[in-house]
This record gives sequence, C-alpha cells and structure tokens, in this order.
Amino acid sequence: MPSFWRRLLGRPTPPLLPEIIQHFNHRAADEEHFPSTIDPHIYHVQLLMEYFGGLDGRRVLDVGCGKGRFARVLQEHYPQSRIVGFDLAEAMLRYVPAGVCACAGSMTALPFLSESFDCAYATESLEHAVDIDTAVREMCRVVKPGGRIAIIDKNVEQWGKLPTPRWEKWFDRKQLERLLGKHCGKVSSREISYWADVAPDGLFLAWLAEK
Repeated sequence: MPSFWRRLLGRPTPPLLPEIIQHFNHRAADEEHFPSTIDPHIYHVQLLMEYFGGLDGRRVLDVGCGKGRFARVLQEHYPQSRIVGFDLAEAMLRYVPAGVCACAGSMTALPFLSESFDCAYATESLEHAVDIDTAVREMCRVVKPGGRIAIIDKNVEQWGKLPTPRWEKWFDRKQLERLLGKHCGKVSSREISYWADVAPDGLFLAWLAEK
C-alpha cells in the first residue's frame, strides 16, 4: 500500500473508506468503463468551460478526478492554466496527463490552503464521498471569494437506473443547493444531458455556485 494511504488508514477512518480505495485502485486497469480520455463535445465538459470561462493563468481543482479525463480537456484548451487532479485512488492518478498536477487524498480533508483555487469541480465523484456535507464544505473552503464551483452528479429521483456500489449516493436537487448555499452567495441547479444535442432525461443534475 502506498505510504500516503498507509499513514491515513493508520488513523480512525470511516468504515467504507478502505473498501472505496480498493475498489477504484482495482478499477484503474479497466479502460473501457473508467477511460482516461473523454469526448470534449460531451456536455459535462462543455458546461465546465462555459461556466468557468477562460482558465489561463488560473488555478483549478478537479475533485475526484479519476484518470484526469476532464482535466486533460481543460488543460488542452487552456495550456497556461494550473490544474490539480485530486483523487483517493493512486492507481487512477498514474494516468493523469502531463501538465496536470496529481495529488492523492480524501475529498473530506483536502490538503490545500483555504482560498487557494480560482475554480473547483466534481464530476460524478461527490457520489463516492463518505461524508457529503464535509466534502462540499472542503470544496468551498479551498476556493477564493468570487471563485466558482461546479458539481455534476446523479439525480436521486432516478435511483436504480444504473447499478451502484453500496456506498454511492445520488442527490436531491435542493439538498446540494442548501449545502452549497452555506458557503456560497450564488447557487443554481438544473437538469443536464450527457450530450449537448440530447434533451435531459433527469439522470444528471448540475449545481453551479459562486463563493
């Protein structure tokens, strides 16, 4: 086990955390279901770029980045940006592209100074957090005043539409609006589709906040 997680798991941890780490480290070899690249035309990607605007010269945090597929697209579009790909699975982080800083840890205890990023996003990763309230608070903590936060995840009203591991959580639209609203002045949410030219079917929601 890598030294980082050996130290972390030597402390009191939520019961599911070792299982989640093992799950994603094992799945890193599965390129079919956990790809290292993503089509830049997928609306999840387009939404991030629309909402954040130009990122050159700005510091961006990808929370639960996996192999860094979203970070890869942002870095290619904005080569002067400074993107950190953060994930709990070190095996996933080995695929993060050059130019993106890879960092391992738990999203409930981000190892970054407060107000140290211009933007932060979590795309289908908050659902794996062991403590949703704390993970949202941590994302907001590390973003500067005036900075932007985006969360894309699944709608609890569609629960059962896809197979899920036992720890995964889907979200009520108002639930995350309230959590983000504790730390951000502007919060909105809406249904989105995976593809820009397909109408939303209710599976995915996007929450956009400005601190």
